[in-house]
Amino acid sequence: MSLPAKSTSPAVILTGDRPTGPLHLGHYVGSLRNRVTYQHDYKQYIMLADSQALTDNMDDTGKVHRNVVEVALDYLAVGIDPAKSTILIQSQIPELAELTFYYLNLVTVARLERNPTVKAEIVLRGFERDIPAGFLTYPASQAADITAFKAALVPVGEDQIPMIEQTNEIVRRFNRLANQDILVECKALVPEIGRLPGIDGKAKMSKSLGNTINLGASAAEITAAVKKVYTDPLHLRVEDPGHLEGNVAFIYLDAFDPDQAALAEMKAHYVRGGLGDSIVKKRLELVLQEMLAPIRARREELAKDRGYIMQILKDGTAAAREVAARTADEVKAALGLSYF
Repeated sequence: MSLPAKSTSPAVILTGDRPTGPLHLGHYVGSLRNRVTYQHDYKQYIMLADSQALTDNMDDTGKVHRNVVEVALDYLAVGIDPAKSTILIQSQIPELAELTFYYLNLVTVARLERNPTVKAEIVLRGFERDIPAGFLTYPASQAADITAFKAALVPVGEDQIPMIEQTNEIVRRFNRLANQDILVECKALVPEIGRLPGIDGKAKMSKSLGNTINLGASAAEITAAVKKVYTDPLHLRVEDPGHLEGNVAFIYLDAFDPDQAALAEMKAHYVRGGLGDSIVKKRLELVLQEMLAPIRARREELAKDRGYIMQILKDGTAAAREVAARTADEVKAALGLSYF
């Protein structure tokens, strides 16, 4: 993953999460710790995508509402500084919905259905042909989110690259229509460490699968989760050679252990035999306890003043809306929709 060189006009980064539950280790390794770094050198917008979360949560809108503050707490606890990063709530910026409406005229239903990310998510959720229209048209909505702030960089996992490609298709088509470069094409930033598997060894760490370790997990919850971490099912005796591939304990240690040299020695010992899974898990628990303890402490302190959190969200959303409104005005003017 390469970032552009620093300049007097810093690149704009747009990132965010669907507020459907507390954030977990997968979010942290995939994006959160990078966002803490980005905010020092780039103009960063972090979106709480509550409107998008409703596309498959209309049966429990309260969950989305409740988790807006919970996710914001996670952001602040890991080190996101509201003085350097703009945190915003998607639903409170109507210009995003307006831009989505215009962009839907620049993409066909067939193209939306061919989007690999959308196809995979439709299968995952078992929609078959009963696909909520809002879910199917999410690529246009994401294009609106990105282009509203003229973001040049969008941190995503590899599975989201087709969404970025479709955003750029919409940008190019609109700019050709407008006969000027109003919208900005963006680049996907894929982290070096991709998606973490769940503690059960399944491909995805997911709240709905119950296989996560949340950033605000208590010490006891961390201990209990580590005990369940999937290792090597063929490693039946301590003296047997162990396997690293698919071994969740070592995948997590690769992502979070600050002493990679010592970890390399542990891996070699495990592979040649003579090292039990309990020792590996003991190391993993120590690493996670030390990493999550300060995050949990900050989160608990911040949670004492919910009014402060809401003020941060209100201020960030207001600032973001000014930017989005300027883009919406440019788009409407290019479409001949400015009258007064």
